[in-house]
Amino acid sequence: MKHGRSKDIRGYNALVTGGTSGMGWEYCRQLAAMGCNVLMVSVQKDLLATLPDKITEEYGVKSWGLYMDLSKESAADELWDWCRQQQLDIDILVNNAGMFFFHELDADTHDKALTMLRLHVDTPTRLVMLFGEPMKERHRGYIVNMSSMTAQLPTPGTTVYSATKAYLKSFSKSMYFELAPYGVGVTTVLPAAVATPLYRMSPRMMKLGVAVGLIRTPQRLVKRALRGMLHRRHVVKPGATNYILPVLIKLLPNWLEQKIWNKIKVRSTDESN
Repeated sequence: MKHGRSKDIRGYNALVTGGTSGMGWEYCRQLAAMGCNVLMVSVQKDLLATLPDKITEEYGVKSWGLYMDLSKESAADELWDWCRQQQLDIDILVNNAGMFFFHELDADTHDKALTMLRLHVDTPTRLVMLFGEPMKERHRGYIVNMSSMTAQLPTPGTTVYSATKAYLKSFSKSMYFELAPYGVGVTTVLPAAVATPLYRMSPRMMKLGVAVGLIRTPQRLVKRALRGMLHRRHVVKPGATNYILPVLIKLLPNWLEQKIWNKIKVRSTDESN
């Protein structure tokens, strides 16, 4: 077996951003079940006080919780410094932390958009640069970047979200080729809708979406993502929606897409008033 190609990741140290809820928590749980030690980074202080102990008790691995706002300009460097101080070498980096809003880009959403740029673009890029370098030196490691199906669907209302996820998709593919010769895998995950609090859907609509297959559960999605990671696939697109919906939307003429957006915009304005 070639050096750095083993799929046995027991004893690996995994860093998961946004690791206390949704897909992040599921990454922590499934990686721990595979025998990995887990560092979960989050802004949810209350969950950080309990979840690391829960991981250790249930799976018998080491687990740490670190409170950090990853949308800060210095966040990636601070996280890197913390790991260095703890003498913690990271073998698996999961860039999962994210945010979402559906609204026209205007004065009211400028601050949210800038926060999203730092969280989806600046911090993941810097984390890959910082933690990817020692992985190259060790000829061992995995990087998972959470993009989105919307990376293929630039649409109004998700303007910055789609653009940042498209950046992650492009950046990750290039890094896949750059790091492959060093035995380091880079996998991009492009989920469609996921049953997490990120999208703020009603429980009824969430349940219906899961039942008809339009929304995937974090458990199934993370399982697919980690399988792709271990097989060093450069992209994971779970579900048929990922292949069908982008094609259908691209077929829409511009005038029809504009008409649809105008109706959605009016309805959203009425609901907020």
